[in-house]
Amino acid sequence: MSTAHTVRPSSPSPLLVRSVPALWTFALGLWGLSRQDSVWRDEAATWQVARRSTAETVHMLGNVDVVHGLYYLLMHGLFDLFGPGTAVLRLPSVVAMAVAASCVAALGHRLAGPWAGLGGGLALGLLPAVQFYLQEGRPYALVAAGAGIATLLLVTLLEGRGRAVHWVAYGSTVAMGGLLNWLSLMILPAHLATLLWSRADRATGRRWTGAVLAATTCVLPLVLFSRSQSAQVSWIPPLTWHMLIGPTILLVIGCVGALLDRPRARRLSAAAVGLPLLAVPQLGLVGLSLIQPLFLDRYVLFSLLGLALLIGVAIGAAVEAVARRRPRAAPWVLPVVMAVAVAALLPQALAKRSPASRVDDVLAAAGDIRRMKKPGDAVLFIPAARRDTRLVSPDAFAGLRDIALARGPEESGTLKGTEARPDRIRAVMLAQRRILLVTDAPGVARPPATARERAKTSVLRTHFRPVADEQARGRRVTVYERRSGAR
Repeated sequence: MSTAHTVRPSSPSPLLVRSVPALWTFALGLWGLSRQDSVWRDEAATWQVARRSTAETVHMLGNVDVVHGLYYLLMHGLFDLFGPGTAVLRLPSVVAMAVAASCVAALGHRLAGPWAGLGGGLALGLLPAVQFYLQEGRPYALVAAGAGIATLLLVTLLEGRGRAVHWVAYGSTVAMGGLLNWLSLMILPAHLATLLWSRADRATGRRWTGAVLAATTCVLPLVLFSRSQSAQVSWIPPLTWHMLIGPTILLVIGCVGALLDRPRARRLSAAAVGLPLLAVPQLGLVGLSLIQPLFLDRYVLFSLLGLALLIGVAIGAAVEAVARRRPRAAPWVLPVVMAVAVAALLPQALAKRSPASRVDDVLAAAGDIRRMKKPGDAVLFIPAARRDTRLVSPDAFAGLRDIALARGPEESGTLKGTEARPDRIRAVMLAQRRILLVTDAPGVARPPATARERAKTSVLRTHFRPVADEQARGRRVTVYERRSGAR
């Protein structure tokens, strides 16, 4: 008597496989969504640009941050509909990552079985990097969702179940991801590796090439124009060996998962999809960083979908191994694995939902300003980018004069506005009795880098004395009063 049916555990339904990871990831995203009412500097950029008019945003994109233009316009629409707030700022990322988890689950189900799909979909939301960007008011989770949808469409086409509309949808999704962050186009060599691994026929290869050409044609103008704004990423440090430790660990875990994959009488396998999706973007970013420093994990966050898929393969293999010996115990493998993973990663999960997980908090500084300001006070920002506190919380700065500002951000088409010449700033400062300085806390502050910053610092040190100082969550607010007898 065959044992093929007696040892196989009861399998979750396709609907359950796709929906449970999405709901699980969505719940993880809602947990601590406000991060104790904190907003850090990257999210502050989204916040203040989303509150501008479309014309003002387009004006700004000609000077800075064109790579995030589509995302800013999307957030502008959401802020118009629902108003600004941390929930509106971060919910798009929560929803997007839930979609990505559902895609991973669907891929695992098709390629390695329902338990692999369910395990992979649930694993995605627990990955520390995913938990960080799951609640981030930036476009990286949206790019991950696009990568999941595009990969699922590719698998559908490689399985021979797609039509022309699927190719159009594939190309459109890749293009949309590229417009959100053009480094997401590194998914294309990953998909090419999948085509070669699965030995796709020439007709499929030609259709894929056509879809890729259409998508890259849409994104190419953005790529070329954004090169003129490359100074924005000049702060990224050069690639070092210690930066490669994390990607190396991820690749090792992915390779282990790929070795456990057991293709089910088909050329297309979970390993053929998951390993390139994990490895190629990571290695591609390393290669680009040898030319120009660009190595930030968020740029290839979508590659973790491949890791989650391969983790799902390992979970599916564990379920099958237990089923051969203890069929009744097999359905408990995934709950036990998830319980252990949740317990092990709980400190990470709590840390990611703390304001301390980010370098600063613009709202904490705004609260200090409310308490410390007096009528007639002036305000300065060192560096000028710390003006984001005022742009996110303008009410907190009511009555304060921004004495260094020459043209506001909206008028100048910038994120932080343009400031007056150093001599003009010095003259205006010397006419003040009290100045509130918003800057970085000592742990993250850098030495003055521009003539304007040096002028501000010199005048404060020579002609003023600090009378109050507050530091909270990476930001510092200091009240300076004019020294008696200072000229």
